Amino acid sequence: MSREASRQAEINRGIWRARGIFRDQLNPADCRNYMLVLLFFRYLSDYRKEKLEEYRLEYKGDEERVRRRMRRERIILPEGCDFESLHSRRHETNLGELINRALEKIEEANRSNFDGVFRKIDFNSEANLGETRERNARLKELLEIFVDQRLIPGSSERSDSFIGNTYQFLLDRFAEEAGRKGGDNFIPDAVASLMARLLRPGKGDRVCDPACGFGSLLIRLAEGAGECALFGQEPDPQDWAICRMNLFLHGRENARLEWGNPLSDPKLVEDGVLMKFDIVATRSPFSLDRWGFLPKNDKYRRFHRGLPPVNRTDYSFITHLIETTREGTGRAGIVVPLGALFRGGVEGRIRRQLIEENLIEAVIGLPANLFYGRPIPSAILIFNRGKRTSDVLLIDSGKGLNDQQIDRVVAAYQNFESVENFAYRSAVRELRENDFNLNLPKYLGRTGMIDMPDIKELQKEIDMLESELSKVRIEIGEYLENTS
Repeated sequence: MSREASRQAEINRGIWRARGIFRDQLNPADCRNYMLVLLFFRYLSDYRKEKLEEYRLEYKGDEERVRRRMRRERIILPEGCDFESLHSRRHETNLGELINRALEKIEEANRSNFDGVFRKIDFNSEANLGETRERNARLKELLEIFVDQRLIPGSSERSDSFIGNTYQFLLDRFAEEAGRKGGDNFIPDAVASLMARLLRPGKGDRVCDPACGFGSLLIRLAEGAGECALFGQEPDPQDWAICRMNLFLHGRENARLEWGNPLSDPKLVEDGVLMKFDIVATRSPFSLDRWGFLPKNDKYRRFHRGLPPVNRTDYSFITHLIETTREGTGRAGIVVPLGALFRGGVEGRIRRQLIEENLIEAVIGLPANLFYGRPIPSAILIFNRGKRTSDVLLIDSGKGLNDQQIDRVVAAYQNFESVENFAYRSAVRELRENDFNLNLPKYLGRTGMIDMPDIKELQKEIDMLESELSKVRIEIGEYLENTS
């Protein structure tokens, strides 16, 4: 292990110790929020301290010039709102209130970066942190862990990189701990890296994740793109706040991140129409029904191919992604459960239309157990408005997704040719013959995935078809009654 990796591991282990303070009190999501906000607060304080020292040396102690220069910094901390000042007051009886007040003042002084970010986390919450005495004891212990100088990288260690990596480490650990619920907004780094390499954002591109969760996919997409414009939307207010902090730590504070439901209330709009992006990527929330009702008369005309069922969000997001890509050049990628590749009903009709419009470029099957609490295998769908062929490439990534396997998938996608037992280039004619079913075992001789839906998926399919049949029967009855 390199010295840098060893140091990163030391920081991660030390910060994770704070989890024990809340072990029996908070669920993983609430604990995650408190720890991430406090870690970010410590980062802001250390950044300000380093800059003060740097400018005092540069201006030879001229405090007026130092103050003027600090007012132009990317971070402004009001007097008494730094971590050390708060730590010095850790024995006071209203500690939760003091933390809240300091964070509110930081928000007010940095509205362009942090407006609304900290107020969604209440450090004075009796419901979460206990009654006054117990709450103060917990917060005091938390401050004492985070003040440990050994856990905070110095300027010579590229602190932005270390703290950003620790943020990702905590997000990963909490998602793992929370299981299925905790993984809803989390995308594994291997999957994010693969999607970034498949979509290849370039300098100057507009890049969007319409369900950005904690921002991990946006960060990966931006890494190889240089100067690109990042956009995102997230319906959960606390996840939105974490995303803002995460992107700031990775030097992407200029990203436009909206708070709200991207399906029922899209906020990335220009002149009354949906914004268009060069690259759009996201993870479907795996058929969760928490995204709300979809309007039949959507003013943005996203559902002209058919209105997806309200109890499955996969094709709602697929349709939204496609309608927000640039005409003629835009590309999109989305992680979906395997059922989205073969389910019938209205979803099957939408999938057929997408293939007939020559929008689907590739299907990459992913191994099972990549997503916490979601053991079923999944796939990446790649859409391209500038396809040079009507064929579709189907790739089976195998049973693992390490660096070597990611390289192999990317190479197959770029070559766009069949590879025995790994990739298959299918003509549209063949897809038609298979009723536009994109399930990989129909085309590949060997695959690590199962050539059938799991029982729960099959039951959902049956329930949906029975519901649609019931509606049709009612409509037929009403028609016969009115015409008799």
